[in-house]
Amino acid sequence: MKAVELRAFGEPLVVVDRPAPTIGDGEHLVDVTACGVCHSDLHVVDGQWNSPLPLVPGHEVTGVHAELGPVMVYAPWGCRSCWTCETGHEMVCPDAIEAGLISDGGYAEQMRVPHREYLQPLGDLDPVRSAPLACAGLTAFRATRQTVETLRRRGPAARALVIGAGGLGQFGVQFLRLLTDAEVTVADLSADKRARSVELGAEHAVAPDELDGPFDAIIDFVGAQPTLEAAVAHVNRRGMVVAVGLYGGRVPFGIGAVPHEARFTSSVWGTVAELGELIGFAHDHPLDFTVETAPLDEAEAAHQRLRSGEASGRMVLTT
Repeated sequence: MKAVELRAFGEPLVVVDRPAPTIGDGEHLVDVTACGVCHSDLHVVDGQWNSPLPLVPGHEVTGVHAELGPVMVYAPWGCRSCWTCETGHEMVCPDAIEAGLISDGGYAEQMRVPHREYLQPLGDLDPVRSAPLACAGLTAFRATRQTVETLRRRGPAARALVIGAGGLGQFGVQFLRLLTDAEVTVADLSADKRARSVELGAEHAVAPDELDGPFDAIIDFVGAQPTLEAAVAHVNRRGMVVAVGLYGGRVPFGIGAVPHEARFTSSVWGTVAELGELIGFAHDHPLDFTVETAPLDEAEAAHQRLRSGEASGRMVLTT
């Protein structure tokens, strides 16, 4: 089968011919239809997770299963025996083996999946267009849902802030509009992304230095030092900050360092159950996002387009 390998950190991806994956007891084979290209894939190439090499990247996967038909793959595979896995939170399992980060992923014509539970029926969603929901959509869905109770408690006065209006942030704006009645503000350096956020339903879109708080819920899809500092400066008392982005920011925490009884949490990927819920949600509420496709042979070019900011939407590799 055709596959794309990362053979050395910081080096270009290589297209190779590999044997089909070997399937053991209880495991499943998926014929890959499409695989989204995520910023996390760039972090894999850069060696941020010290992934075992050679590795087939890719964790936003849709494909076809012999019995289930079209499916979406849940990629953060847990150990299935610790307390986090037992409560359904495999994405934070300390011994997780994530597809495309630790185990071979979806930049290939076929993919091994260790458990039936990780295959969520796709229904009649377009498998190419929906591939980014497996990570970008799911991550934004879980992060947004963590703010719903706080925003509903505030009632009609609720204000939500989305920091970062890239792919995840644009999903976040839509989920906030569909799940809450909060007034939504977006902060981003890019005028184009601010304009796009307004098209998606945000009431306000401003540059970071134009923020006017306080906000009852803040979702930081960037996670850099300046964005986390902005979240601390603009969260309301008894409000909530959800950190999602991977850009390494850190802020002090303690009485007097943050507004009284404000809650700070991280949000990582999503659960298997939430992926199933998101697929159903996408059937009932068509989400607005653009997809730019490329064949598997052009995986390296797709990475470079994403890295340079040239991609017009979510990049998706197709087989």
